[in-house]
Amino acid sequence: MNMDKCKGFLAGLLCCVLVFVLMACGGNEAENRLTKKNQTTLEPGVSLTPAATLDETGYQTKLERIAAVLDYYYYQDIDFNKVVDGLYHGAVDGIGDPYTVYFNADEYAAFTESSDGKYAGFGSRVQVGDNGYPLLTQVFPGSPADKAGILTGDYIIEIDGEDVYGLDLDLVAMRMRGEVGTYVEVLVYREGEPDYLTFRVRRDVVEIPTVESKLLDNRIGYVKVSEFDEVTATQFDKEIKSLNSQGMQALIVDLRGNPGGLLKTVQSMLSRILPKGELLVYMEDKNGNREDHYSESPLTLDIPIAVLIDGYSASASEVFAGCLQDYGKAILVGTQSFGKGIVQTMYPLGDGSALKVTISAYYTPKGRNIHKTGLTPDVVVELDASLKKKNSIPVEEDNQIQTAVAEIMKKLGQ
Repeated sequence: MNMDKCKGFLAGLLCCVLVFVLMACGGNEAENRLTKKNQTTLEPGVSLTPAATLDETGYQTKLERIAAVLDYYYYQDIDFNKVVDGLYHGAVDGIGDPYTVYFNADEYAAFTESSDGKYAGFGSRVQVGDNGYPLLTQVFPGSPADKAGILTGDYIIEIDGEDVYGLDLDLVAMRMRGEVGTYVEVLVYREGEPDYLTFRVRRDVVEIPTVESKLLDNRIGYVKVSEFDEVTATQFDKEIKSLNSQGMQALIVDLRGNPGGLLKTVQSMLSRILPKGELLVYMEDKNGNREDHYSESPLTLDIPIAVLIDGYSASASEVFAGCLQDYGKAILVGTQSFGKGIVQTMYPLGDGSALKVTISAYYTPKGRNIHKTGLTPDVVVELDASLKKKNSIPVEEDNQIQTAVAEIMKKLGQ
């Protein structure tokens, strides 16, 4: 590693990091140098001018000392690119928000692949487990993970030999993806097993089943929504039309295990249910700026509705369920939802990399922010313990679905 090159780069990078820190701490000089717009909506190519010189802060001197010690004493050659990448990740990680993340060019490219409805990878949904490791909340039947023997409820401990404790879920998902036909090795913890289990999964193209539907007995429509992706709103509308054509008289929307997704998709789906002009959700940033989102479709769905939620229904799922609960349009059935009431936006940085930044908190129409608390169902019912480890549960065996059916039958007066 070239010492002068390293020192020069680190000093330059620290200029940006320092402004970031000063702004976060409310430094007046930094606030005067940047407009409010640039603080909240950075575009590619926007540069930040440091609010204080590095000589005044002492950061440059310390960084130069670190570089000098590593260059002289570290027992192997140092990969300069990894040092650079680590600095970018570290600057953002230092905020302490697990949802504000730096993506290098490769990570961002992999991230964008997941929103088109297809990807080559694993075939599962993940959520942060109570032990800090990714928890598989859904393994799709017939997926590479399912074929390898991995079960819903397993915790991922390592991916290709690297520990994933506390890793951003988007980065976890990216590490599981890759070229078709390649393999990924995962170490998992399964409750009840004395040792960790190792699985070698062959990656394949996975068609994300974001929306699935069927007509149950008594003309009750059932729609399972596994994630709010680009394709989901169109799929949801198609399934509702199909169920209507079959004589649907009531609807169950299953959001269990749904980690969220795109706000615009939730808007479109709620617009299909609620009258045009109804407030669906609003967001507020740290400066109190409010952004309202309203129903935009003239179509409505005037039938009894139940929404299934659980501890892995998060973010966009909670926007959907919370909105319908506020209006009394749907009854919520299941268990307390995850509680992610904050909004992230991607900011491409112009070189292939990007920042995912938490920019605001969202609120249901009645002003509820459920961050870290979640939504409380109108009817609380735990999934039978015998079903929790299954990747596929028949509707007639699913006690939470059957509870929702019973509640809807009451609404129908049957």
